Amino acid sequence: MTVSENVDRSETAKFDRLASRWWDPDGESRPLHDLNPVRLAYVAGRVSLRGARVLDVGCGGGLLSEALAAAGAEVTAIDLAPGVLDVARLHLYESGLKVDYREISAEALAAQQPASFDAITCMEMLEHVPDPASIVEACARLLKPGGSWFASTLNRTPRAFALGIVGAEYLLRLLPRGTHHYRQFIKPSELAAALRASGLELDDLRGLDYNPLTRRARLVDSVAVNYLVSARKPA
Repeated sequence: MTVSENVDRSETAKFDRLASRWWDPDGESRPLHDLNPVRLAYVAGRVSLRGARVLDVGCGGGLLSEALAAAGAEVTAIDLAPGVLDVARLHLYESGLKVDYREISAEALAAQQPASFDAITCMEMLEHVPDPASIVEACARLLKPGGSWFASTLNRTPRAFALGIVGAEYLLRLLPRGTHHYRQFIKPSELAAALRASGLELDDLRGLDYNPLTRRARLVDSVAVNYLVSARKPA
């Protein structure tokens, strides 16, 4: 697989269709707005963000990218959906923050800037690419020795199918139908294997619980649906 092949253009087109309301907390990206504070706290609790060089892979419209920048990080954010990147760049005029948004793949950036980042985030993205292990390997190359990698994704379990697809997309309509495909959900054991193959060491694995009625998200022990991962590149 070449660096240009690890993308499903139907997936990027799907997110481009959501671009215009990405920053609407009550729009189609509502769950991302609700999850964002927990994701940021998970990262900030494990690395010092002030002055750190951070890469946000699969940044979308920039919710986490801007939160990282507001916490003091020097943020580069990449995505392959041009529409959401346009929205992300425009939102900087409103927020006054600084984020370097780029339309480039993680694999291509790794070829250009190896060992350049103190921390990398990859949230709600791995389940949308043809080869998640390729993203992990590229991120390993992009990290400085001692750097940290963070990801969130969905487990491939019946409960995740019931809540993440049937509940979220069809019953509660929190997400557009077709946002997720069950076969692309990733078991923690599969992600751990990809980390080992890339030379990264697993630090932490936590479940992420979300109540769409109260709009409350929190870390939990169960990883049966959503989960967060922290890993480190050996110094």
